[in-house]
Amino acid sequence: MVIIGIDPHKRTHTASALEPGTHRVLATLQIEATLAGYRGLLRWAARFEVRRWAVENARGLGAHLAQWLAARGERVDDVPCTATARVRELSRGGRRKNDVIDAAAAASVAALAGDATPVLVEDSSTVFALLDERRANLAAHRTRLVNQLHALLRELIPGGADTDLTADRAARALATVRPVGPAETARKQIGRDLIAEIRELDARLAKLSAQMTQAIAEHGSRLTDVDGIGPVVATRLLGRTGRAGRFPSSSAFASYAGVAPVEVASADRTRHRLPRGGDRQLNLALHIAALTQVRMRRSTGRAYYDRKISEGKTHNEAMRCLKRRLADHVWRIMIGDERQRRLAGPGGHPGATLTSSAAGSTPTASSSDKSLPGPASPKSTTSDPAA
Repeated sequence: MVIIGIDPHKRTHTASALEPGTHRVLATLQIEATLAGYRGLLRWAARFEVRRWAVENARGLGAHLAQWLAARGERVDDVPCTATARVRELSRGGRRKNDVIDAAAAASVAALAGDATPVLVEDSSTVFALLDERRANLAAHRTRLVNQLHALLRELIPGGADTDLTADRAARALATVRPVGPAETARKQIGRDLIAEIRELDARLAKLSAQMTQAIAEHGSRLTDVDGIGPVVATRLLGRTGRAGRFPSSSAFASYAGVAPVEVASADRTRHRLPRGGDRQLNLALHIAALTQVRMRRSTGRAYYDRKISEGKTHNEAMRCLKRRLADHVWRIMIGDERQRRLAGPGGHPGATLTSSAAGSTPTASSSDKSLPGPASPKSTTSDPAA
């Protein structure tokens, strides 16, 4: 086995072939960041029959090359820049740094089974991630425009506008303004422009929501059956999670989402605190779903929340428990959906159904107060909790 580390840049990519046992560099190559360069790199690597690739920052400058290699059946790992920096710091190179050393450091991280993660070929989860990112950018831009409009109306109308400001409300408020002087005239004109931009963004957001709804339906996901999860939240959950089967258990998924309490123990005192790591956008999606369930008086999530409050937990503690329980439930639904798609694929039965513990709006079984998951046993990595 030879590990080929890649240090990607905008114009060039540098490769270093590393022998894992000795961490000795066998060969190096620099190519242009073009398709012709990619083909030359693959021909150069053909001398190593058993190989895998370690691309530094495979979600950034190395994204195109990593996906190009993965699409051709190559085994590719993503190595974060922080990991290669640690390898350089601990090496005997006197803190030297160049492209060849960076590529070798990426290969060393993969050889040590450190922070490298497998690169998967883009699939439907990539589509969900792109839709979610687009909507987040449009929503952030709309918020900035609304804030500017609030500031203008505050200077044109006594007391300003209501907090819950929409384009129609702003237009009605602006119609009552009779500008006096060039400054107020300019403010009113800018206000009209802002209202036009907000209406355009509202139309784009509505169109994007329709695209999300269609994508969820084509994907066959049952996440929208859960109280508090609509097409927007479901799109984020699917886009940020990727393939749910890559997590060996619901506890591993909860840890990845940052909703598993972290144990803090010293001497005879043991407590759990709020985790500060994990995917914060995935954590936010679960928080929105949990908060919506709490506001639904007759939902199973609200009943669970009330039970935790009656046990003496604070609002924040009860919400953390609900988010953990919801993470378990969401993971089981995604696992069940993946099994359904496998059964409906080649050799499967399109009409097959699954009996899953994820039925219902929020599960009422299993623990939601567990801390970070321990090492997965061989049995837990092969069993399917949705079965």
